[in-house]
Amino acid sequence: MKKKNVCAVMEKKSQKDNINPTYYVGSKIQVSDFIAEFKLDYFSGNVIKYVVRQKFKNGLEDLKKARWYLDKLIQKHPDSEE
Repeated sequence: MKKKNVCAVMEKKSQKDNINPTYYVGSKIQVSDFIAEFKLDYFSGNVIKYVVRQKFKNGLEDLKKARWYLDKLIQKHPDSEE
């Protein structure tokens, strides 16, 4: 059986689905399910969310958002001197 191209599957899905937009579809697990399964906090969850969607949505802008949340995590970490 030939594996479907994730991008091709995503292009066929309607962009109007605000709950499950195409940039989160195409894998065996939804990003929200991953975040819940690992009981990630707000900042950690957003790092994951923006890294996952960057290839399909806003590219560099999403990577910068992920970095912003990662910087917040580093600042909050008990061992951080920032």
